[in-house]
Amino acid sequence: MFHVPRNSGGHPRLTLGLIAAVVLIGGAGLAAGLTTRALPTASSREAPLPPRPTVEVVEALPQLATRLRREADAGRFMGAVLVARGDQVLFRQAYGPADVATGDPTRIDSRFRLASVSKQFTAAAILKLQDDGKLTIGDPVCQWIQPCPAAWQSLRLSHLLSHTSGIPDLMARPAWGSRRVTPATLDQLTEDSKAFRLAFAPGSKLRYNNAGFNLAAAVVEKASGMAFGDYLQTAFFKPLGMADTGLETDASQDIITGHANFPAGLTAQRQPNVSIVVGAGALYSTLDDMLVWERALHGGQVLTPYSYAQMVADHSPVDQPNERGGRPHRLWGYGLMSNRLGQRVSPAFEDLQIYHTGSWSGFRNLVTWQPDARVAVIVLSNNYHQQQQVLLISQQAMAEALGKDFPTGLER
Repeated sequence: MFHVPRNSGGHPRLTLGLIAAVVLIGGAGLAAGLTTRALPTASSREAPLPPRPTVEVVEALPQLATRLRREADAGRFMGAVLVARGDQVLFRQAYGPADVATGDPTRIDSRFRLASVSKQFTAAAILKLQDDGKLTIGDPVCQWIQPCPAAWQSLRLSHLLSHTSGIPDLMARPAWGSRRVTPATLDQLTEDSKAFRLAFAPGSKLRYNNAGFNLAAAVVEKASGMAFGDYLQTAFFKPLGMADTGLETDASQDIITGHANFPAGLTAQRQPNVSIVVGAGALYSTLDDMLVWERALHGGQVLTPYSYAQMVADHSPVDQPNERGGRPHRLWGYGLMSNRLGQRVSPAFEDLQIYHTGSWSGFRNLVTWQPDARVAVIVLSNNYHQQQQVLLISQQAMAEALGKDFPTGLER
């Protein structure tokens, strides 16, 4: 196991596989960054971005293409899929309606609501501010949120990004039914969080938490002096050419419609209140913008090797229990997770993947990265109830791109 210095905000643990992944982008700079106790003040983000590929249909994964066409024709999948290995796009295709009411088709350049896939951008924003000397991941939350509850005195920024804060999540609060339909500002969300006692001591347990990422977005605003969405545009989206990515507001961003399966049939979900998950799930994007992000983040163009290593390290408590079914628990990074997702399909494969899921207001997504072969798989669905399909598709795509046996189903 490898330990990042304490001044990074705790003792995140890196597996050998993840160390190898980070070394790909950092080389000797990673070793230097992780063995010194001083945070770097200069970025090493100098490698050029890969050229942006032409946005066109590609179906160079024949097994995936055949299955997706069959599932889409049967109404069992709707959405868009992109697979890339290195600098080559192997697959890009879209299926089903963008809106069931109009019948307009989903396009390969359609904008999807990312839901919790957004969390990695909030985490990256905090880490970039660290790289730029504005804060450190070990800063007390009370340094940035004032006035601050007495119970938060031991709370660090790292706890917000690793789901270990102990702050009750939005959906675990008594007034959730009202809050989920009531628009809110970041300041209002912060005040809401202050009103609740901690469920556990920070760092002692892990509980998935959207409220922590909303607080992290508020810290981004205070440390940068910019609105959260403006900072993301300035720091990431404009420099990377991600013109179809942004923070959703009340104005139309031409996002396709989310859906859900109800007894009456496929039903549009038309009233998303993304304001209550502004730091946790309020971004939209496209297949190709997400490919740009995956390559830049994991290729060293977004963060220093030091901060990237913190982002993909395991920050879960040392006694974190195994997953259901006895599988080893996932590694909980900052806005990202890592696990051997291929163990959940049959036939299984063992490759470690860095990923995040997203589900909100009619959307179901999975974006995953295999670092050794630099394979990106982006599955965006505008049907909330296609969770198992999205997982299976992502692993079929990953397996075929890696030359593994093509999975035929999920492992039960």
